[in-house]
Amino acid sequence: MTSLTVLPKARAALCLAAAAALLAACAQKPAPTGFSDPLEANNREIHEFNRSVDRAILRPVANTFRSGTPGARPGPVMQGVTNFAQNLDVPGAVVNTLLQGRPQFALENTLRFALNTTVGIGGLFDPASAIGLHGKTTDFGETLHVWGVGEGNYVELPLLGPSTERDMVGRIVDIGLNPMRYVLPKPESNIVPVAKVVSSVGERSRYSETVDSVLYESADSYAQARLLYLQNRRFQLGQTAGEAADAAFEDPYEDIYGE
Repeated sequence: MTSLTVLPKARAALCLAAAAALLAACAQKPAPTGFSDPLEANNREIHEFNRSVDRAILRPVANTFRSGTPGARPGPVMQGVTNFAQNLDVPGAVVNTLLQGRPQFALENTLRFALNTTVGIGGLFDPASAIGLHGKTTDFGETLHVWGVGEGNYVELPLLGPSTERDMVGRIVDIGLNPMRYVLPKPESNIVPVAKVVSSVGERSRYSETVDSVLYESADSYAQARLLYLQNRRFQLGQTAGEAADAAFEDPYEDIYGE
């Protein structure tokens, strides 16, 4: 019964992938410069709400996992949860790479998921990276970019943090696009959101120094978070080059907010 249910979805994904290959051949829009933030007043209110949640909940909880060394990786248990949560996202990345017309990445992601799920005991361990099989992290926001959709206005989402209109749509689509949503039965499927929340806490702990400097030490934390997000996201999508690419830095919000 499961195979009969999944098969039509697989056929639909392949059809979409074929269409994506044609769309990907279209000329891309020019790389964006600056930013568009017509909803800044509302975004700032949401930013303050997110800061209050971080101050009251995320930062205190994340600090309990810190080893005392800035930038230290999470402990074995937290790292296992992070690996598990990231492994659950790989099937969605397979679908997105197909939609982007990048079958080589789809194959690599498939092999990575198969190895980590079996040898890595459900994804708790990461033997795939140990042999150089790192895969391609992607999302539907990037798929829309490949299809030629512009990033749109900057937005800040409650609890999720910095984003753009394109990436906001991508987040929504990714929820339904990941095959794991349909494969895991109830109540096992509830493990997925729980693992992602715990993983986010672990990443908040790992990047605690940087996040604190942005949220609590910046003269304007909203403007700084906006700059960080847009710069890193455009770098991820290959929209910066030369000095801009050399100056790109790791965005702490990438893992914390799931981008």
